[in-house]
Amino acid sequence: MQTLRIALGERSYPIYVGAGLLGRADLILPLLERKSAAVVTNATVAPLYMEPLAGALAREGVEVVRIVLPDGEDNKDWRTLNVVFDALLEKRCGRDTTLVALGGGVIGDLAGFAAAIYQRGVQYVQVPTTLLAQVDSSVGGKTAINHPLGKNMVGAFHQPRLVLADMDTLKTLPERELRSGLAEVIKHGLIRDAVFFGWLEANIERLLGREPEALEHAVLRSVAIKAEIVARDERESGLRKLLNFGHTFGHAIETGLGYGTWLHGEAVAAGMTMAADLSRQLGYLSDADTGRIRALLQRAGLPTSAKGIAPGRMQQLMSVDKKVKEGRIHFVLLERLGAATVRDDVPPAAVGHTLARLAA
Repeated sequence: MQTLRIALGERSYPIYVGAGLLGRADLILPLLERKSAAVVTNATVAPLYMEPLAGALAREGVEVVRIVLPDGEDNKDWRTLNVVFDALLEKRCGRDTTLVALGGGVIGDLAGFAAAIYQRGVQYVQVPTTLLAQVDSSVGGKTAINHPLGKNMVGAFHQPRLVLADMDTLKTLPERELRSGLAEVIKHGLIRDAVFFGWLEANIERLLGREPEALEHAVLRSVAIKAEIVARDERESGLRKLLNFGHTFGHAIETGLGYGTWLHGEAVAAGMTMAADLSRQLGYLSDADTGRIRALLQRAGLPTSAKGIAPGRMQQLMSVDKKVKEGRIHFVLLERLGAATVRDDVPPAAVGHTLARLAA
């Protein structure tokens, strides 16, 4: 097991990465205000990992409430959130109950938001079981549900007490989910570490083949990049915006196609291709580097365009993105491989040209 930390003063917390961690109740027990926990998961993950985690806690005398939700991005809404609240209230869970988010990004975001607002806030633990959740959504305290008009539009910043990333859970991850997670791994290299991006180019087949050492390196480097950024800008006032590379386009794709049609990482991959194309148009990226980005995403089995959404519809959806300020969309662009910047003065014609090429 390796340990990284998010440095946030009194709210700092560890991120444990390794194999066989689901049964490590000793990592969670010291955090419990009393021996009461509610494990929130979905119908896909529950048969695989509910009992290894909940059972380990129960054997230590923890009273465990098991909450199983329907799977899928289309369930990341108020209705499903209320299922969590119903279960917590029926079991008389108080403010000293710890929520445990066991699953991928949807569960992590939804259970984290439930923890942020249940009885004005309770503590929670992230136990991510997908690559995407391990490298991105479980780290940093962003919690949210979706709205029909936009992804993650209703949420809160609420940091977990710890993140426990068991690499063994990736053994049961569907191929499509693995590829989706690789999009966020690639993103971290693009915005912050050109050497890591080069390593990904050289090792993408090892990652797709689920070689443990390669996957653990990818998770650890991605988490280290995100942890450093979050520690310096928790509330996304500046530096943390760079983590949204590809997401302005990607969230519009997810909303426009309908939640759950594409996985988050698939939409981000197409969004990163669009953001790279926009960076090339504005004179930042060379044609060669733009081609390298597209080629790596394609080798990872990820989409590099988004057909099925008219450019006008894409622009409409992007105009209600959380990153719009004073009517201007803030685009995360690449100055070069490994270095990102934010621009709010991108010419509409350039955006239109990118969308005409890569969305239709």
